[in-house]
Amino acid sequence: MDRNARYSHVAIAFHWTIAVLVIANLAIGLLHESLLSGLAGAMGLHKSIGLTVLVLTAGRVVWRLAHRPPPLPAALSAIERGIAHLTHWVLYALLIVMPVTGWMMVSGAQRRGLDWFGLFDVPYLPIAPNLSGVGHEAHEVLGWLMLALVGLHVAAALRHHFILRDGVLSRMMPARRQP
Repeated sequence: MDRNARYSHVAIAFHWTIAVLVIANLAIGLLHESLLSGLAGAMGLHKSIGLTVLVLTAGRVVWRLAHRPPPLPAALSAIERGIAHLTHWVLYALLIVMPVTGWMMVSGAQRRGLDWFGLFDVPYLPIAPNLSGVGHEAHEVLGWLMLALVGLHVAAALRHHFILRDGVLSRMMPARRQP
């Protein structure tokens, strides 16, 4: 595959690191009240992962603005291109807004910093306590949107790989070393 047709190693590392963290956080967010109720650290882990996603996404966006991604396959229709671009930018927005709304929720309700993996406290956002509820509602609704878009993103990647066989998925996979 042409080197220019692949994402950079940095973009690939950002993508897969953020993907694993988002999937873990979606699982914790969905299961914390049922299956994980006995796991005392589940929400602390959820908050730490969310803040990590926020920082990594900021880095990913800066990298993305400075390094153009490879072009989409020429065979895609204008509608498919539009959906791909829209989905990517909405995912980027959610990767920023989801952690911020979670941070709002805790900041407004608890008025204390967030413990980041037990290493240090991240200061709370100086917001009015009544905004905690706004943060909670937004976080919950946007979480479902994130889940749907992650599902769409994965389905599209699998369609490209198994049905269209156009190399789109392999552009985002870590490169194999040649023997």
